[in-house]
Amino acid sequence: MTTNIPGPAPLGDKLRIAFLGPFGTFTEQAVHQVAPAGATLLPMTSAPQALAAVRRGEADRAVVPIENSIEGGVNATLDSLSHGDPLVIVAEMHVHVVFQLAVLPGTRPEDIRRIGTHPHAWAQCRGWVEETFPGAIHVPATSTAAAAELLSDGDASFDAALCNAVSVNTYGLEALFTDVADNPGAITRFVLVARPGAVPSPTGADKTTIQVALPVNESGALLTLLEQFSARGVDLSRIESRPSGDGLGNYTFSIDIVGHIREERVQAALVGLHRYSPEVRFMGSYPRVDGVRASVTPGTTDEAFRAGRAWVADLLHGGDGTGEVAGSAPSWPLV
Repeated sequence: MTTNIPGPAPLGDKLRIAFLGPFGTFTEQAVHQVAPAGATLLPMTSAPQALAAVRRGEADRAVVPIENSIEGGVNATLDSLSHGDPLVIVAEMHVHVVFQLAVLPGTRPEDIRRIGTHPHAWAQCRGWVEETFPGAIHVPATSTAAAAELLSDGDASFDAALCNAVSVNTYGLEALFTDVADNPGAITRFVLVARPGAVPSPTGADKTTIQVALPVNESGALLTLLEQFSARGVDLSRIESRPSGDGLGNYTFSIDIVGHIREERVQAALVGLHRYSPEVRFMGSYPRVDGVRASVTPGTTDEAFRAGRAWVADLLHGGDGTGEVAGSAPSWPLV
């Protein structure tokens, strides 16, 4: 565990971290990748509730799932980040997702008719379930660990739970099957979220997350949005559409930019978006957990942007674009 957690300094002696609970979730595994010793962990019933705790000042940070390698974006997190008081992502974490089918001791495979778990977990195991337990019904739960907890307490309306090994042990269950998945090697991406503060320095291997609204009823609006990035040599690692909530057919786009807001090319793209879009929400620049550095194309380096601005400034001050003021003596010998 690290003791140098990113983001603005919290108030008080102990860091309070809200997360999608209860204890035993994959989210808790992500928390332990960044939580310093002595941190207070606050399990919440949903990702939006964890983010709301930060907005209310009841927590200093929140850890929530944002993307899965099988299902894509976690809509509850994306929508909660895009509405309400601004919050920023200050770090990301990856967790390899491996499920177990947990049951109460004594439960037989032929007893299983209904399986409880989070919808994203069900999506990653649906094929396996249909093959192993034909006709079994999914009962949605707020998290995989919540399903395990309900099953353990005897309050569940299902016979088994898809969860991780930690939950199996925590709640006194038995694993009827291990390594359950349609696609072995699935990864869920989690983010550490804080209230806005000073933007950290770039590392060279960074992401910037934004939410962008499109002008309504404008032909080619999405193409114009994407051109703001391509014209500046800015790559995207994720782009997803989300309903704006203010009318059928109106959408916003959640976007991960490869780069940092302190980089010239990213700033130029954001300026272009701000000119064009009715709303752009900045959700943080932060180090990539995989450490992959951005590939910067020729002509889009910070130096290239600065040189371009210097050239224009020279022209505006009466120069000829070579750094020489018009009418002055040339700097090379006359022959």
